Amino acid sequence: MLDTKQLRGETEAVARNLARRGFTLDLVAFRAFDERRKQAQLEADRLRAERNANARAVGMAKGKGEDATPLLRRGEELTGELARAETTLAGVQAESDQWVMNLPNLLHDSVPDGRDESANVELRRPGTPREFDFTPLDHVDVGTRLGGLDFEAAGRISGARFAVMRGPLARLHRALAQFMLDLHTGEHGYTEASVPYLVSADALTGTGQLPKFEQDLFALRGERTLYLIPTAEVPVTNLVRDQIVAAEALPMQYVAHTPCFRSEAGAAGKDTRGMIRQHQFDKVELVHIVRPADSYAALERLVGHAEEVLKRLGLPYRVVALCAGDIGFGSAKTYDIEVWLPGQGKYREISSCSNCEAFQARRMQARWRNPETGKPEPLHTLNGSGLAVGRTLVAVLENYQNQDGSVTVPTVLRPYMGGLQRIEPM
Repeated sequence: MLDTKQLRGETEAVARNLARRGFTLDLVAFRAFDERRKQAQLEADRLRAERNANARAVGMAKGKGEDATPLLRRGEELTGELARAETTLAGVQAESDQWVMNLPNLLHDSVPDGRDESANVELRRPGTPREFDFTPLDHVDVGTRLGGLDFEAAGRISGARFAVMRGPLARLHRALAQFMLDLHTGEHGYTEASVPYLVSADALTGTGQLPKFEQDLFALRGERTLYLIPTAEVPVTNLVRDQIVAAEALPMQYVAHTPCFRSEAGAAGKDTRGMIRQHQFDKVELVHIVRPADSYAALERLVGHAEEVLKRLGLPYRVVALCAGDIGFGSAKTYDIEVWLPGQGKYREISSCSNCEAFQARRMQARWRNPETGKPEPLHTLNGSGLAVGRTLVAVLENYQNQDGSVTVPTVLRPYMGGLQRIEPM
């Protein structure tokens, strides 16, 4: 969430920043909330001061042997009035906090202007797309010809936007995840984390999915409400929830491989074919928890780690800086990595790497003790896919397909495939 002190002290500047996203800050509503909060706070403070003065008067009266009954009666009245005033203040504060929870993060100054993805800025384009001497198929046709990708069976089991993988194709999917984990833990310095796939509403509020994006989540209603994770970012980032982290423990770098579950409520009719946009998919997630001064260096490092996966797999890709109108709700700055898919003839997102600055940390009460001030201050949190496993499988199938229907296994994956060099149609 935004810093409420900054909201009050720099309201116009905050409004201008949010306007870059196309978001209009309701200044009238904010000032009304703030005025109600101030008045409720003043009344509670007044009653507390009067009660304290009355308590002192009681002590003085008793010390002089005077009748303190009227003062005691007034003290009881003030206690009741103060309780009601504090209830009012808490209600106003909760209403104000809920309103602030729906405000997006402030953008970093380096984020390019623009209203939609057409204004995103390409930064680099490593790798050269392969030239085929036949018309390349998309991953659905490649996987179907291999006999290892079955959407019909998935439909009978679960409905649309699910997939069943069998045989060497299922193993290739597993190999990709294992390769990513080994690379990030062995060479990039991440600590592997195994985390719950079910989380509380508080955890999702902490990372910004709630309350704004509840329609995108799968909820389990029972003795208590839990949600299937939309990304490992949620449980991993919440590892520092309600914590004050020692300065010497920073930076923290975590990697986790989990399934992810999304309702795709806002994607009706988009990418209905194949594995690009599914209700369930695997992802290897990277999370950085750092000192505020280090977060933008960490963002560049995070992007580089995700890129390295594609480089080792020999997949062409590009990196783009998202413009103000295309950036996510909780992010201050985001780079997307898009992999080349010859079956579609275009680049498609395979990783999104974001610096959320203190936005999530304030919501989670995740802090570090700054040795310069000795005081707890909000951490900075970053996250990115390193990579989305299903989309990486799509890219491998399309880029490494052969005219006879087989798929060549990338060299770095062969140790995970028992030395298999080519997947042949079953």
